[in-house]
Amino acid sequence: MQKASQQRKYNVIISAGGTGGHIFPAVAVANILKNRLEEVDILFVGAKDKMEMKRVPAAGYPIEGLWISGLQRSMTLKNLSFPFKVITSLYNAGKIIRKFKPDAVAGFGGFASGPTLRVASNKRIPTLIQEQNSYPGITNKLLAKRVDKICVAYEGMDRFFPKEKIILTGNPVRTEVIQIEGKRKEAAKHFGLDADKKTLFIVGGSLGALAVNKAIAKTLYKLIDEGLQVLWQTGDYFYPNAVKAAKPYSGKGVKVTSFIEKMDFAYALSDVIVSRAGAIAISEIANVAKPTIFVPLPTAAEDHQTKNAMALVEKDAALMVENKDVMESLASVVIDLSNDERKQTELMTNLKKLAIKDAAEKITDELLKLMNYDK
Repeated sequence: MQKASQQRKYNVIISAGGTGGHIFPAVAVANILKNRLEEVDILFVGAKDKMEMKRVPAAGYPIEGLWISGLQRSMTLKNLSFPFKVITSLYNAGKIIRKFKPDAVAGFGGFASGPTLRVASNKRIPTLIQEQNSYPGITNKLLAKRVDKICVAYEGMDRFFPKEKIILTGNPVRTEVIQIEGKRKEAAKHFGLDADKKTLFIVGGSLGALAVNKAIAKTLYKLIDEGLQVLWQTGDYFYPNAVKAAKPYSGKGVKVTSFIEKMDFAYALSDVIVSRAGAIAISEIANVAKPTIFVPLPTAAEDHQTKNAMALVEKDAALMVENKDVMESLASVVIDLSNDERKQTELMTNLKKLAIKDAAEKITDELLKLMNYDK
């Protein structure tokens, strides 16, 4: 899109953090704002000592940190400091907003979004939040009545939010990750695998998925005997165990790696995927439209990964195996799906229907509308 013409400079505060699933969409929108507005200052607000304090500056944006964390579910001494953190973060968020004078404030999740968006809405500054999951977190539920617009990635979110505020935008995904056309041979060479063999891609996020990793280690022989080759992203913790488990199958098509930089290659090579059910992972998989078995992380807040996965399962766009069942069931579900081309086609067709393109552009459009920029 062309840059918007304007008569003045704009200031925008973006609050996001805690996980890459919150930070990435926020940075994607910030990048588009920079492209669309000739003059704009963007300030991020995050939680001190969380990953955003490093990731956001690495993306080229300044960030202010608030002393804030979540309330622990179990009884712990850490909860004693929570009220003081809330009061302090509200005060400091107010100082940041008074000094920066934002034209709009956007929240993408993370501990700092609560106090930042609350203060901004109290000051009648235009506000927007993005909910990446099919089941919202507590912070966004509390903010919903205060903010002006709510950008969501799933239909039916009026169960949780005021219907008149909801905009279906999808989740921003990295363009370079979902551009997979014509890359299969190059991808196979990159991973040292065979472009002509049916490939299972196992991905558990940057930290890996322990239950999935243990199940794959135990049943790797079944997958190999079935003629599958395996691209296995383990995370750092399980990597040594996975290397040991894969050693007997050297030369039989098993690539073990702790982390994958070239996710476009991984998606391009995969025929079947096993993945956790985080919001961004689901959005990427919907865009590449590969048959997927989701194994939701059961300890995710509000069990939102299970709800994310079920939103696809109910539309025949994915399969799901519960975390507690992976040891007994995962390998057989993988083998059945890899041998069922009709089911693969059904899942791929329905995934394509759910993929939303240009989500970051759509969220930026809504933010600019709130700012009443001159077109």
